Amino acid sequence: MNDILPGEVETWQFLEREAHRIFQLYGFAEIRVPVVEKTELFCRSIGETTDIVEKEMYTFEDRSSNSLTLRPEGTAPVMRAFIEHKMHALDPISKLYYLGPMFRYERPQKGRYRQFHQIGAEAIGVDDPMMDAQVLAMLCHYFEAVGIDSVELHVNSLGCRECRPQYRKALTAYLENRLQSLCADCQRRYQTNPLRVLDCKVPTCQEATTDAPSVLDLLCSDCDVHFKQVQQYLQKLGISYTINARMVRGLDYYTKTTFEMVTSQLGSQNAVAAGGRYDGLIQDLGGPALPGIGFAMGVERLVLMKGEQGVDAPRPDVFLAALGDAAGDEAFALMHRLQHLGLRAEMAFTGKSLKAQMRRAGKLNARYVVILGEEELASGEAQLRDMDNKDQQPVSLAGIEQALADKCRLC
Repeated sequence: MNDILPGEVETWQFLEREAHRIFQLYGFAEIRVPVVEKTELFCRSIGETTDIVEKEMYTFEDRSSNSLTLRPEGTAPVMRAFIEHKMHALDPISKLYYLGPMFRYERPQKGRYRQFHQIGAEAIGVDDPMMDAQVLAMLCHYFEAVGIDSVELHVNSLGCRECRPQYRKALTAYLENRLQSLCADCQRRYQTNPLRVLDCKVPTCQEATTDAPSVLDLLCSDCDVHFKQVQQYLQKLGISYTINARMVRGLDYYTKTTFEMVTSQLGSQNAVAAGGRYDGLIQDLGGPALPGIGFAMGVERLVLMKGEQGVDAPRPDVFLAALGDAAGDEAFALMHRLQHLGLRAEMAFTGKSLKAQMRRAGKLNARYVVILGEEELASGEAQLRDMDNKDQQPVSLAGIEQALADKCRLC
């Protein structure tokens, strides 16, 4: 698990701020759900044979012997809240997004921690492929907005409950003659979740599945038409994409359209955002038979990709350099008034020399410094120094708040 310190947190705030802005442009509303849920929720939604449920969940019993789990992903808790609060009765279409920590006991690696953070979105109630394209358009818009352009959109279809069993049967037959070439995990997955073998990053497994049958060749007519229409809408919107027939998702609830935003910057674990359609999930969890589609992004991985483009800490608008007790008291009151006007104001709380205070203002990268001492109090005029162009001029103490507010609004 990882601390997020000043100097780093500004990038996080920027990524989160842009998520709020972009997602709301598309009509999504924020939802906040608990970090702890009943374990049964994840077993039913994610699937008991997935790596997450089998090996990665933080599960414990409370004092009433209830089995609880720190949420390993966000879709199932959002669906639980959607069902519990009968949100479909308020509006047959719900578009929701969330931000927050998730927890998985997996091997820590670059950009992955056991407490990690996701930004995700869910669109419920529309099975039209146009909604798939809008969700993908919103995801691409977000990456553009945060200045991360080294990503590619990969799309696939996993079929539905009608046609996927046929693909699973064909894939299992293909893998049967190659079991000795698979890693131990994939030999287990062959029996429990054979599609996950295609997602393995072990070189021998990748080589063994090079000629594996394609799910796209075994789609039913409905799934085939749906996927082709998604592609047509993406083309209409001018969104570039790659069809990746080997791409599968690690969660059992995905159907039809699945997708990832991938990069070459982060090694073999190259997905920075992923999602898909989950048309049967809400009904499986005891809710109405409503379709849905969504995605999640790993914030730690987004921060890594921002790299040296990281967001700077906001500059103080004003630093108050006071000399003497009386000037210090006046500066303290002035700082309070400036902050209530919406300006970022700082001062030195110890009686340091003017030189030391100016160094502090420079270190903080303040835009302006107000110099206030006994002479300035007596004359009713402080010295205002522009730290960018080094220009310095007197300013009346009577109107200093408005003068500073006007200057800083132009910054």
